[in-house]
Amino acid sequence: MKRLTPIAALTALALLATPALAQDRMTAVSFGGAYGAAQKEHMVDPFMKESGTEILFEDYSGGIAEMKAQVEAGNVQWDAVDIEVIDLERACAEGLLEVLDHTDLPAGEDGTAAADDFYPDALGSECGVGVIYWATVFAYNSETIGDAKPATIADFFDTEKFPGKRAMRKRPQVNLEWALMADGVPKDEVYTVLATEEGQQRAFDKLATIKDDLVWFDSWSQAPQLLADGGATLVQSANGRFYAAIVDEGKPFEMIWDGNVFDLDVWAILAGAPNKDAAWEFIKFATSTVPLSGMQDVAYGPTRKSSEKYVEKDVLEKLPTAHLDEGLKADPVFWADYGESLGEKYNQWLLAQ
Repeated sequence: MKRLTPIAALTALALLATPALAQDRMTAVSFGGAYGAAQKEHMVDPFMKESGTEILFEDYSGGIAEMKAQVEAGNVQWDAVDIEVIDLERACAEGLLEVLDHTDLPAGEDGTAAADDFYPDALGSECGVGVIYWATVFAYNSETIGDAKPATIADFFDTEKFPGKRAMRKRPQVNLEWALMADGVPKDEVYTVLATEEGQQRAFDKLATIKDDLVWFDSWSQAPQLLADGGATLVQSANGRFYAAIVDEGKPFEMIWDGNVFDLDVWAILAGAPNKDAAWEFIKFATSTVPLSGMQDVAYGPTRKSSEKYVEKDVLEKLPTAHLDEGLKADPVFWADYGESLGEKYNQWLLAQ
């Protein structure tokens, strides 16, 4: 065999090393704000320190549009993605996510097998591993609300008793459920009613009653600021966003749990992710006992039972799991079936306003 020149030898070594080096870095995408900061502190940074893997940690506003665009274009830029379960079933069904081997997840810190340590909902999809329980609630500013204080989801739609702007995330999920509950539909019948043409029209009609007072936003991170600066009187957001504003910034916000729509977030891997192996190692670490317990910082409930011993007692009452009876579990199967058609109807409704 011919001896390689120094340059050729270096080139050969580089080629051999490329696959390994590619797995020494990855991109993880989540929702930013206090939530993303908690993930960075308890999941991203410790994993980078322990594994030596470099993580580019980016924000996105949720939904599946960006994921779908990357996968369909064959230009996948993201590896691990934090996705709401309400979007997970559709993303999984459309082949936008990798199938994950749940049997490969580590046991809890106390030795409990992962299958028993995780709450069942957390491993309900083959495409994700649960990170948190969270809820969509609304809040008001106690210093500016006036004498009358809202207490129910119906109050959110009552502009006579509680005048002022309402701020909502610009998507049909949760908003249509809220509209039906505010219009008197029992929680256990919401998705049955929303599956009908008449029920969908009923929800849009209820939303139309506050159309002149609606302020739309795209990202949860915008919600606390809208409430703080008076951009809206009643503001919808993930409970953890308000909690962070109350605890970390001293904001005089009061959360209303009636009619909350609670759900989970999971870590998933985008189909065709360039650093799939590194992403899976990250997810296994991020959803282990101690990292999950760190999400108490933003009042989201961990998805492992073994994590709960690390949750502060005074935080427990502020977690969505303490308010499940007041809320509605988001139905990911419904949104997998109806998400596209209701998304189109919702956009048409917005344009007509």
